[in-house]
Amino acid sequence: MKSVVISLLFMSLLLPASVALSAPPKSEANALAVKGTEAAKNRQWDEAVTDLRKATEMEKKYARSLVAALLGRAATYAAQQQYQEAAADYDEVIKLEGKNTTALEGRASMAMKLNDMDKAVAMYSEAIKADPKEIRYLQYRSYIYEVKGDLKNSMADTEKILKMDKTNADALARKARIEARQAQAQSEQLPPLPQPQASPRG
Repeated sequence: MKSVVISLLFMSLLLPASVALSAPPKSEANALAVKGTEAAKNRQWDEAVTDLRKATEMEKKYARSLVAALLGRAATYAAQQQYQEAAADYDEVIKLEGKNTTALEGRASMAMKLNDMDKAVAMYSEAIKADPKEIRYLQYRSYIYEVKGDLKNSMADTEKILKMDKTNADALARKARIEARQAQAQSEQLPPLPQPQASPRG
């Protein structure tokens, strides 16, 4: 019995040490975060993202720093016309912060560059949900709808813009274009007017 008690006591002393070994110390996560933040300041985006991603995996509190680094790298990729790479970074931000409007708008912009208009509409729709008062997101979505030939939804967004800003030049111009196209489409659908019959000759 005594040997069992001694062995249990011995195991209980070992347990905290084994747990400590399995979990990364907080100082390691902090060191990675500091290193990543410094790299971000120097615009060394790959290093910054790598270090901050590791820090975030250890401690979620560093996620905001990782988001900032990912947004910085995405903007750099976009400026270099590396649209796929930028889109991937924006996607990672959206996984971390679903309502991050900078990432949503950036992802929508990359979708437009990649000619994926459905994805662009989806991303601007999410941005509108996150910030319904931001006219810019409605303007872009109404533009995409117009390009796609979806005049009904383009007009609906345009009307929403004009409710918030009745003098918005972009919305007023789009409304005029849509109304002209709708009128033309309607006239093309009307049956042709009957041709006048030739008068009989005497």
